[in-house]
Amino acid sequence: MFRPTGFADLAGRRVGVFGYGVEGHATVRRLHGVSELVVVDDAPGLGPDVLVTNDGGLDALLGCEVVLKSPGIPRRRDDVVNLEFHGVTVTSALNLWLHETDRSRVVALTGTKGKSTTTALVTFFLHCVGEEAQRLGNIGQPPYDPAVDTSKGWLVLEVSSFQCVDLDVAPGVVVVTSLGADHLDWHGSLEQYHDDKLSLTRAEGAHHTLVPDNVTFRQIQEQLGGELRFVESDTGHLAASLGLIGAHNNSNVALALAAVETLTGVDASDLRAAVEKESHRFEPLRGRLTLVAKEAINGATLRYVDDGLATSVLPTVAALEVFIDEPVALIAGGFDRGVDYDELASALAARQQFTALVTMGDAGRRLGTALAERSDVAQLHAERMSEAVQLARTSLVNGGVVLLSPAAPSFDQYRNWEERSDDFTAVVRSFVP
Repeated sequence: MFRPTGFADLAGRRVGVFGYGVEGHATVRRLHGVSELVVVDDAPGLGPDVLVTNDGGLDALLGCEVVLKSPGIPRRRDDVVNLEFHGVTVTSALNLWLHETDRSRVVALTGTKGKSTTTALVTFFLHCVGEEAQRLGNIGQPPYDPAVDTSKGWLVLEVSSFQCVDLDVAPGVVVVTSLGADHLDWHGSLEQYHDDKLSLTRAEGAHHTLVPDNVTFRQIQEQLGGELRFVESDTGHLAASLGLIGAHNNSNVALALAAVETLTGVDASDLRAAVEKESHRFEPLRGRLTLVAKEAINGATLRYVDDGLATSVLPTVAALEVFIDEPVALIAGGFDRGVDYDELASALAARQQFTALVTMGDAGRRLGTALAERSDVAQLHAERMSEAVQLARTSLVNGGVVLLSPAAPSFDQYRNWEERSDDFTAVVRSFVP
């Protein structure tokens, strides 16, 4: 079976691009004029040159030597397995890019929560010590897009669990920020999700693997590859200086410092001093515990916080811990992908301060059911964000935090998490100056 080790190997060959989203578009641009392309997507109506999977698309892919699969298409889906059964090599554009890139210049970050923030931190910290670096992957652009110049500087790459499973070579540094439950509909089980996520640490090639020094990672040490380093959470006030709140960000900061130290060899104390000097310039990511507005209510303060990037249970649990001493009205739910909500329900039930849960979508209903089995925490259901914000607002008569932290994807009502966060922000600002 033909197995390419870079884009150059695809010259003159019949290549399938399976999935025509952001990554698929970038792949087509990269291979335009180089290979004979067959472009296929599950959705109809994407253009005259894009075949539909169930309407001749799969047959066309069977006639290819190599298929570059986009991350959104599950690795173990029947049609993908069928392609490989018939001798078609299935890989990803990101994998080919890594094969032909100087991997010592690449740091890849993955994790159930914290990977986006830590990717931003690593890039910022590198800039603080005068190093050229750019954010790529989920947080930026696909690195193989011809519009992206990856010929110099450090390449800071956010990698999802969808992407990890297709990578058979490792970058110079791999960072795993956390490990919880997510995307179980895609991976099939919690165990498979963990195995797929951690597979990047076990990929071929000499590399460093950095993980938090906690019970979770100590217990799975045998599943981790590379030159392993457990990183203790930062005990200073650097996260606060960077505008980041929550104890989990102390771990993210520590991992980012360790990654930059490993990449550059800069002394740890010199690195910290440089970051502290420039910390006021760091802009926390939108949708990650972002303060949208404040208003006075009955002599107290009501804050509206957007944590819309929290599309799984673990970051929402972490967000609740940030506001452990304040009343909270949590807006949660959305598209139901089969995640176990027991941990989040238990976290809500255990809160000592006043708590209300405003649910949305099928995932919200399932979370509400799990919570009702544990507690009589007030529950309300909303069909639209405008209704959800109003219900949350009126439940906090003595101030507190209206927290959008969905613990679920947005695809039932929105195109992506950004659109959902934008809706939350627009609703809040429609009645709060």
